[in-house]
Formats: sequence, C-alpha cells, structure tokens
Amino acid sequence: MPEGHTLHGLARDQTRHFAGRRVRVTSPQGTFAAGAALIDGRVLDKVSAHGKHLFAAFGERIVHVHLGLFGKYTAGAGDPPDPRGALRMRWVAEQQWTDLRGATACEVLHPSEVHTILARLGPDPLRPNTKGDAAYARIAKRRVPIAALLMDQTVLSGVGNVYRAEILFRHGIPPYLPGRDLAEDQWVALWTDLVILMRAGLRSGRIVTTRPTHRERQRGFIRNADAHYVYRRTGLSCRVCATPIAMRLLAARKLYWCPTCQA
Repeated sequence: MPEGHTLHGLARDQTRHFAGRRVRVTSPQGTFAAGAALIDGRVLDKVSAHGKHLFAAFGERIVHVHLGLFGKYTAGAGDPPDPRGALRMRWVAEQQWTDLRGATACEVLHPSEVHTILARLGPDPLRPNTKGDAAYARIAKRRVPIAALLMDQTVLSGVGNVYRAEILFRHGIPPYLPGRDLAEDQWVALWTDLVILMRAGLRSGRIVTTRPTHRERQRGFIRNADAHYVYRRTGLSCRVCATPIAMRLLAARKLYWCPTCQA
C-alpha cells in the first residue's frame, strides 16, 4: 500500500497538470460512470491529500480516492492510450491524461462528507502547520503496541509499514511497547523525525531512512540495499550492532526490528 508521501506526490502532480482546466472525466470500466457524469467537463480546483486519501475538488463536488493495496495511477502527455482492462476513471485535459485502476474507493462526495472522513483521521506529518499532539493524546491512552498504533490511520495518517519500522528503529523504541508507556518526549522526537523523513520522501520519491555513516554511496546514489535499517532485512545483520534483524506478523502485517537496539 502506498505511504503518505506517495499520495502527496500524486496530489502535487495532478494539481500541476489539471488544476484550472476543464477535465473530461470518464469511466471506461463503467463502475464509476455515475460519478464521472457528475464532474465531467468541470474545472478542477486542486487535488489535496490527507494520509492515504486523495481529494480532487471540482467546485462542491469532490472526488475521493483511496488506493488501498492494489490501486494505481498512470499518467502521460498527448493522446491517452486505448482503454484496457479495469480502468475505473480517466481524466483528460489539454494533452494531459491520467488513469486510475484498482482503487479501494473512488466516489464523488459533498464537502460535508469529506469533513466526516477527515474528522476520523489522525494528523498527517506532511500537512502544513500540523502538530502531532492529537496523535499522542490517543497513543497515551492505549495499551496497544506502539507499532500497531503508528499504522492506525485514526491515530496517525500516512504512515505505512516502511516508515513504521524505520522510525521505531531510529529512536530505539521496542515495537511492542504499549502506547501508554511511550514518554511524551519520545513522541515529540519521533514526530519531528517523521516530518523530516516523509518530506524527504516526497521530494525524492523514495524512502531513505539510513544515516550516511550506515550506508555505502556509489557516485552519489543511495542503493536500495542501503536505504533502510530493518525493513525487509530479516536475518541480516543490524547496521548498528550486527544482531540479526527480526520479523513477526503484527495485525497481519510484517513487523521488522532489531532485538538489541530496540530492546
């Protein structure tokens, strides 16, 4: 599932290519035909993201998209290709096009319905002028492991499996620590670091969490093999202490950590 920086990147790119233009909206697959008819030919105001949700505003009608596990956008310039497969939604405007397939949600909402969705989401580290106080208030009341709470979008928006594993390692926090046992100063440091890492991910289009001293540089490029501390490194030596990285399922998702650095 895409993490928050990917959604913010999509919102930025779609706003750049389509905002201020009349957009031809269709649903070649047919499952979004009624929704497409409501916004077809309207001018797009902007696209914004909150966590893993996208909101494309066409006046008072807003297209809400949640990519889920299998959703994907493709885009290009010039004439769009012939529709193929389960193409849920297509936008075309002035030689720009984008296609959506496989999304969990694709629907037209009223602003009040968007407000309802946003009200149940936790703060998003990539939203401007956002603080993590509301997230900590929820974390501090829960006995649930902090590794599970970081993935709970009602607690914190946009953090997925990679950022969850890496941020806990960077701060030496045991993944099974109950949320209520996380000190406030630990949370402040974790939130501040998340903002930095996710902004870097938005700029570069990839997640790199290792510090320069813990990776090899090859002609200025950071190899994928050097990008993470624990994520997908089961059994490999910890970059800091050489302990084999552990993996266990938590809430049906793979959790990675170092048993020594995060004891």
